[in-house]
Amino acid sequence: MDKDKLFLITELEGFAPEIGRLVSMMNYARYTTLATVQGLSMRQLDYVHDANSNSIGDLLLHMAAVELGYQLETFYGREPNAEEIEKWQAPFDLGDLGREQIRGKELEYYLHELSEMRKVTLEEFRRRDDSWLYEETPFWRDKPANNYFKWFHVFEDEINHRGQIRWLRQRAIQYEPE
Repeated sequence: MDKDKLFLITELEGFAPEIGRLVSMMNYARYTTLATVQGLSMRQLDYVHDANSNSIGDLLLHMAAVELGYQLETFYGREPNAEEIEKWQAPFDLGDLGREQIRGKELEYYLHELSEMRKVTLEEFRRRDDSWLYEETPFWRDKPANNYFKWFHVFEDEINHRGQIRWLRQRAIQYEPE
């Protein structure tokens, strides 16, 4: 991520022009997410505000799971296999399953998972041209969607959950000061 171009939605070297613009937006979303969680302890990452809340750790791993889901759909045209389901079901679904299974990890674990998932995305983006962004397939409730929308949704989902993380961070810090 080129921090000198963080506030530019522009073409990026190694990517088709429109894909580069998409990556620019994804880079900014990720930069702000990482800034939001910087310095959090394991206990703060595991903090659950109430019985219906997700933890910050849950939400970070959810971001990686969503990205995996769209990688599988848009790059490989397939559903998750048994191994992927075993690893990613809890972070994808969140709720009780997430609260049960996603605990006891340091921030570095979540950052590593996000980074590794993004590496795959960027490698695959480099292999595609802009026409791929406009390929349409049936989507939610059999409405047509193109790959551009699907990848917009990946970082739109991240931005939404980053808002939740900011809210939770304030409470988790009160729970255990930094």
